[in-house]
Amino acid sequence: MNVLPTEIPDVLIFEPRVFEDDRGFFFESFNEQVFTDKTGVAAQFVQDNHSRSCQNVLRGLHYQIQQPQGKLVRAITGTILDVAVDIRRQSPTFGQWVSCYLTADNKRMLWVPAGFAHGFAVISEVAEVLYKATDYYAPQFERCLLWNDPDLAIDWALKAEPLLSAKDHAGKPLKLAEVYP
Repeated sequence: MNVLPTEIPDVLIFEPRVFEDDRGFFFESFNEQVFTDKTGVAAQFVQDNHSRSCQNVLRGLHYQIQQPQGKLVRAITGTILDVAVDIRRQSPTFGQWVSCYLTADNKRMLWVPAGFAHGFAVISEVAEVLYKATDYYAPQFERCLLWNDPDLAIDWALKAEPLLSAKDHAGKPLKLAEVYP
């Protein structure tokens, strides 16, 4: 497993070692010991989530103000632009974001620690996304940053207007959002 840094040191890109031949491919998508060694985080993943979305769907930017979730995200079909925004007020990278293309072909995974808002945009015709979470979904604590907050100025790489849920339409700009201390 190769681990690549991002501009925000706590957010990491994992590149698995893939074994391919004429029969197909094999790779280890998660190994707790390798993950802990590479991140220094002893994460306990308690929930796996799977979504399927069509092109130009934008999901996010989501977080839970209590029961914060760390997420290990990958695309198993198609291509997404995955985004993590640091919303830890005391962090030197507060309000900064990083993005990474996750594709079925590159098999990369993005580690988004607790304390970050997370979202993705579907670039391909369709995408299926799997992610492991370090805490359970708690809708009463869920919050949403506004996907197009001008203070964040995220380039979502979409070629058309995004398809959003009502929750994502109603996201709050960072300056009005409830954030982590």
